Amino acid sequence: MKKLAIAFAFLISLLVLAVGGLYLKGGSAEVLLWAVKIFLRQEHESNKEVTWAIPKANGDAVQTPTGTKPPNVILIVADDLGYNDISLNGGGLANGSVPTPHINSLAQQGANFDTSYSGNATCAPSRAAIMTGRYPTRFGFEFTPTPKQFMKVIGHYKGDHQLYDAIYHKDREKDLIPYETMGLPQSEITLAKLLKGNGYRTLHVGKWHLGDASEFRSYQHGFDQSLSFPHASSLYLPENDPNVVNSQQSFDIIDRFQWAAGSFGMRFNDGELFKPKRYVTDYMTDEAEKAIEANRNHPFFLYLAYTAPHTPLQATKEDYAALSHIEDHTLRVYAAMVRNLDRNIGRVLQTLKDKGLDDNTIVIFTSDNGGAHYVGLDGLNSPYRGWKATFFEGGIRVPLFMRWPAAIPKGVQPKVAVNHIDIFSTVAAATGAKLPSDRPIDGINLLPQIGKPADKGPERSLFWRTDTYRVIRKGDWKLQVTQNPKKDWLYNMAIDPTEKNNLASKEPERVAALKKELEAFNATQVKPSWPSMAEAAIAIDKNLRQKMTPTDEYVYYGN
Repeated sequence: MKKLAIAFAFLISLLVLAVGGLYLKGGSAEVLLWAVKIFLRQEHESNKEVTWAIPKANGDAVQTPTGTKPPNVILIVADDLGYNDISLNGGGLANGSVPTPHINSLAQQGANFDTSYSGNATCAPSRAAIMTGRYPTRFGFEFTPTPKQFMKVIGHYKGDHQLYDAIYHKDREKDLIPYETMGLPQSEITLAKLLKGNGYRTLHVGKWHLGDASEFRSYQHGFDQSLSFPHASSLYLPENDPNVVNSQQSFDIIDRFQWAAGSFGMRFNDGELFKPKRYVTDYMTDEAEKAIEANRNHPFFLYLAYTAPHTPLQATKEDYAALSHIEDHTLRVYAAMVRNLDRNIGRVLQTLKDKGLDDNTIVIFTSDNGGAHYVGLDGLNSPYRGWKATFFEGGIRVPLFMRWPAAIPKGVQPKVAVNHIDIFSTVAAATGAKLPSDRPIDGINLLPQIGKPADKGPERSLFWRTDTYRVIRKGDWKLQVTQNPKKDWLYNMAIDPTEKNNLASKEPERVAALKKELEAFNATQVKPSWPSMAEAAIAIDKNLRQKMTPTDEYVYYGN
């Protein structure tokens, strides 16, 4: 017994020394990362075959305004895709040497909305806006759902290149709800619920991030069948898979948390988590093709939410090898992920042609927000300033393409400023679904604007809010208001779309008028359902690999 006690004491001493060494190396954040890897990492079951149900031949009646055959709808959402990650506008990664022909084709063969915005500057609130056609602040979904442990890591970490400390709001812990229940309220009417009520089959493949408890998952929000990820992101392949090339970002605490957690699993409906068969982006497309085949004879809505090119950065060896001209390893892996994403979207479009569904299927493509500074690469959102987690154009200017050969002319470029909230109303109009009348729907139907592309559309203001960082775009004017730092940014987007010339000090009356409208908007929104627990300073003009200086503009962004 004495020997056992001595052995136990020795093990405890080793543990204390190990934890102490980690603390000396990187503070409490390093210890928390170690704890995540040891105690929270899970190994999921082997792959399970997914069976997409074949609906009855005639199904429920589906009504359209003209009595014509209702269109299928495929909504494709990329994750953290930068404005300059695609080659459509003469740019593209690695000086345009990574073409994205399949994504480009959606704009070239349909509508390319010239000024399109995400619902938010981070993924989950933006997806809530897409799914409901409403500002997520109307129903308390103001912040990205994140576990407290993760927020503690963020809030207690300061990288070598960061000038300003992160902030952890310990006083807000009393208002926290369990992470899994940070979800889209059941009272919200999603696009899936709307279309299912109109006789559509509703299918989901990929990211959800609108609640991880079973009562908040996509199959509880109107989707007949769902193949989804838990949480916000996933590995694309196991770290040591023979077919993967990794780029780990040691300077990024978010990346390090993802690698420590090591999540590589998906679930079908309410089943247990299992490992995807192969590289996640390829596997998701395999299943999307199967879902299309199973539902080819019935009107369907497919929400295909890829995780690419969100970190962790992992490419297939095939895609990595194809880009040997790119010298920077991180850029090469990232570009290979975009190349793979584009090819998989091409596979979906080819499947529609092969099944005879191409002409009467609406394909919508967008990204949940702009490219992230924590990837450590320049130019992802060029020519715009800012990143994901800022409301500068780089954080919220995203592609929005809509192809429908039966009804949308090729290559039309509507000039109206649009937002993710408009997808809901537009799809409702195209499919004949009746909009809810018991709540404000913030989006507009974009189909009339396609017929008159030069028209700037109905007069309206667009809003963004996360905690005390608030933004309005009214006509050609855009005002950003922050409390940390306490600053106003005012830009005339007609002559300064890249937000270089801050006119706030020269236009005090305009600033006051826009602030008044912002205040009126905020008065109609609700209290967040959970608090923002941590904030970090995001440099507007530098990525995370670059050292901040006192002259750099920045903004603190929560969750």
